[in-house]
Amino acid sequence: MDLSFIGQAAGLFTVTNIDDILVLALFFAQGAGHRGSARRIVLGQYLGFAAILAVAVAAAFGATFLPESAIPYLGLLPLALGLKAAWQAWESHREGGADEEAQAKESGPSSLEVAAVTFANGGDNIGVYVPVFATAGVGGMSVYVVVFLVLVAVWCFAGRFFATRPVIAKALARWGHILLPLVLIAIGLLILIEGGAFGL
Repeated sequence: MDLSFIGQAAGLFTVTNIDDILVLALFFAQGAGHRGSARRIVLGQYLGFAAILAVAVAAAFGATFLPESAIPYLGLLPLALGLKAAWQAWESHREGGADEEAQAKESGPSSLEVAAVTFANGGDNIGVYVPVFATAGVGGMSVYVVVFLVLVAVWCFAGRFFATRPVIAKALARWGHILLPLVLIAIGLLILIEGGAFGL
């Protein structure tokens, strides 16, 4: 197997998913101290990325069950989750000093929430992956898929690593309930606006 080909796959994954590390760090910070939350986040990341790969591989073979015009509307997923998180943060703040109680009630993000954000945030990646997969052939495509799936684990590790560094963890514990909704809403709006959804 050509190492330069693996390097190309790793490079493509890195440039198209660099923003996921921040989102993962926020998810890991949100789930800190909750049993099983890390497992749910990793599972959600894999589910979301597997869905991206499935659509890209299918499109490379000529199937178009996700029209290109629908991709910008994927921004509604992180936007809705961001608004939900913002509402929960506002509710706990309004109840005054209920932060600890709210954190005790929360179990961190669900696998489906993480998968939805991952898929929506990677919707534009599909447009990049399809021509690459189509020209790589079945063997090359398999290498890309394997390298990508290995790097998803690396991304999850990096996200958790950043979320557990004392300085970053302290900042995320203090500001994470504000940052997560803002980041999700920003991702959602960016996807909608860049894709021209609703004539934006």
